[in-house]
Amino acid sequence: MDAPQPGVSVPDGGWGWVIVGAVALINMTNQYIHSVFGLLFGAKLQSMQEYTYTAALILNLSSLTLNFSGLFIGPAIKAFKPRSVAAIGILLVSNGLFLCSFASESWHFIVGYSLFVGLGLGLITPSTFMAINSYFSAKRGRAVGLALAGSGIGQVTVPHLVRLLLDNYGFQITVLAMALFSLIGLMGAALLKPLAPPIRHNNRQHVRLLLSTDDEKNKTIPPQCEVHIVESNELVKKGDPHAQLAPRRDTSYCSKVGQRLVQAMDLELLKDVTFWSIIVGMGLVYTSTIQFTMLFPHFLQYSVGLTTFNTATCMSAVAGADIVCRLLLPCITDKLNVPYRVVFLLGTVGLLISRAALAESMDMTTIIVMSIFTGMTKSATVLNNNLTISSHCRPEKLPGGLGLNMIAKGVLVITVGQLLGWIRDYTHSYILCLHAQNILLLLVVLVWVPELFWRYKKERKVRREAAVEREEYNKMSTC
Repeated sequence: MDAPQPGVSVPDGGWGWVIVGAVALINMTNQYIHSVFGLLFGAKLQSMQEYTYTAALILNLSSLTLNFSGLFIGPAIKAFKPRSVAAIGILLVSNGLFLCSFASESWHFIVGYSLFVGLGLGLITPSTFMAINSYFSAKRGRAVGLALAGSGIGQVTVPHLVRLLLDNYGFQITVLAMALFSLIGLMGAALLKPLAPPIRHNNRQHVRLLLSTDDEKNKTIPPQCEVHIVESNELVKKGDPHAQLAPRRDTSYCSKVGQRLVQAMDLELLKDVTFWSIIVGMGLVYTSTIQFTMLFPHFLQYSVGLTTFNTATCMSAVAGADIVCRLLLPCITDKLNVPYRVVFLLGTVGLLISRAALAESMDMTTIIVMSIFTGMTKSATVLNNNLTISSHCRPEKLPGGLGLNMIAKGVLVITVGQLLGWIRDYTHSYILCLHAQNILLLLVVLVWVPELFWRYKKERKVRREAAVEREEYNKMSTC
């Protein structure tokens, strides 16, 4: 677990619990959206004669926008307060749903849902996590679990609310109601009080550097470059035809801009092979989860033949088990001191088993049981996503690590996720599509298990050698 930032004491409570409640409110009113996408927009898209490929495209583009906001989310959190970033995200989500309520063509959903809603969720998720992360260290898992329980409450209640509104008021009024519902999260954003004054970063200075005049740029040239410029000018005076005036000035300028970009986005993390394994693995699990969330209600309605009420009941079973485990699981794993990445892997194995069983289930009782098991194992992956990044990255690199993780998810969603949507339309089978999603989970398990086992053996060997050295030192000191 990461140590707190130097110079800042982490209270592990206090106002931090208010922050947790505020984030739970934000999640409850905004983070449910992907889980009800099929229920909210499915009938409307069918009336427009749009197929699974179009629905997958809208959802995948939303996830792409969500995750590619990671390109600037790190510098944004460093330069501005999480409160401001989260509030802007909530406003974007609300405006996106407002635009979707008047949609009559597929590109309207792409603008409203894929662009506005996706970008809004991309700003909300890391900013709220950073707000919690600054207040907690030892109790971080429990705090994140309680905050994410808010989105679980939304996923339990909102499907029934959407169903009732659709049956009684139609598509447009329902989506407008959801747009107003998301604005309740602004009350939570107002409570995201920073623990300490934000550290001043030079992100604005990066922009001023790009727009500065030549005289201002000359003032920023380091001494070694000035020496090179003088030497170059002397060569020209001596008549060297190959010499140029200040040939390194442009190179130095580009190098400095590149260095500032690397620092702002913490791109040096990409040198770490383990970090690549983490973000790609979690990206594949995320892609599979997004596709499952979209297809699950369609699978229940068109493959199994359940009614709208029974479909909403199964979705609530998934969300209900998810929320309970989000509250209980962190208490168990923190007590046992299980690494976040190991818990994420165990959740992935559970998802693989439960979804494979769901794909072959036609009995209502079996579907309910597997839905509950799916929700339980899903909580392990959702809870430990950002926590895995926080345990691997140093605190000052965490905003950049979260951003790079989001970018990896975006790339995989728009490529692998769109391929899964094509498989459904090509095979005309929801069952085969569910099994295709499980292949992604299997790949993560096959890569992570040997890696974690090797690292465990290596750490055990290091601890054994350290213990032997301590024993030898103790024997020598007693002699």
